[in-house]
Amino acid sequence: MAMSRVLSIDKDLNRFRQIVRGRIKQDLRKYITKGEMIGRKGKDTVTIPVPQIEIPRFRFGDRQQGGVGQGEGEEGDPLSSGEEGEGGGRGEAGDKPGEHSLEVEISLQELAQILGEELQLPRIQPKGADKIRYTVDKYRGIRRVGPESLRHFKRTYREALKRQIALGTYQPVRPNIIPVREDRRYRSWKTIPEPQYNAVIIYMMDVSGSMGDEQKEMVRIESFWIDTWLRSQYKGIESRYVIHDATAREVDRDTFFRTKESGGTVISTAYKVALDILAANYPLEDWNVYMFQFSDGDNWSNDDTQLCVELLQTKLLPIVNLFGYGQVRSFFGSGQFILDLRRSLSGLENLVLSEIPDKDAIYDSIKDFLGKGK
Repeated sequence: MAMSRVLSIDKDLNRFRQIVRGRIKQDLRKYITKGEMIGRKGKDTVTIPVPQIEIPRFRFGDRQQGGVGQGEGEEGDPLSSGEEGEGGGRGEAGDKPGEHSLEVEISLQELAQILGEELQLPRIQPKGADKIRYTVDKYRGIRRVGPESLRHFKRTYREALKRQIALGTYQPVRPNIIPVREDRRYRSWKTIPEPQYNAVIIYMMDVSGSMGDEQKEMVRIESFWIDTWLRSQYKGIESRYVIHDATAREVDRDTFFRTKESGGTVISTAYKVALDILAANYPLEDWNVYMFQFSDGDNWSNDDTQLCVELLQTKLLPIVNLFGYGQVRSFFGSGQFILDLRRSLSGLENLVLSEIPDKDAIYDSIKDFLGKGK
């Protein structure tokens, strides 16, 4: 009876999780544009507020209330007698509960699956033949000795049956198979090296005077979803952060999103710092490299823009799986940089240029960056 109750609870829980999953997929665009859930991120989970969900069931009212169409009033009377009409504000304060959101905890792995399904993102095919290897233990053999927790029931039973047949003690009419010590078989493991693809993500952001809090919030939201997807594709992944105005430097994640804007913009400085990070820490034969740059497109000079194009052509694009440039809209930025990149570098397979005018555009921008499966 207890086991039946447990199975019923598990069935209801799985059904509830499927309903939650469907609701998240249905409203994924809304969740992507909201930044609140990122603040509720744990190590491996995130908390998402969803509308109150109830599993459908019959509800029975008080038998004294009467049936449908019964009660005071005549045929044709309006349903509401309030003088204010529909949506009127008169009346006393109610005593009924209002609508509330339900906070549901979901793993980042499952959130990535939902993102991939809804945006139809292809699985990433890591580049290069060289890989970092790690070892795993897999149960692939059978031994005569081992711990009882690894006893292989079918193989033990088979050995006991074979022994009784060989000794002539097996009775087909009344089979009674009792294994002895010599019949016992145990699963055994073997340590196997397996390939592990590692990846590094370098995020670069313009923090010059033309980049305000609204622009940085869009970068923060989009970076979270990019990170969530890429971490679902690789066993080992690291994220590095570079900010720049007229100069560039590497910072931690918190500083990356909280640095106040100031100064001018020299974009090439960020590319040089990114190259230094790779050279010092990530051998290209072992690591897949992703770079995402965010700016309002206002560079200091045409000469520096030309230097950026040269660095991309000769240094960055030949070594990265993907270089994504996202241009957010700012009232103070010219927006020229993405136009210059399109004119100079159009048609390159591992370069993705995406315009992000507002939060509603983040959904499509994520698909721009990740939709190639690079």
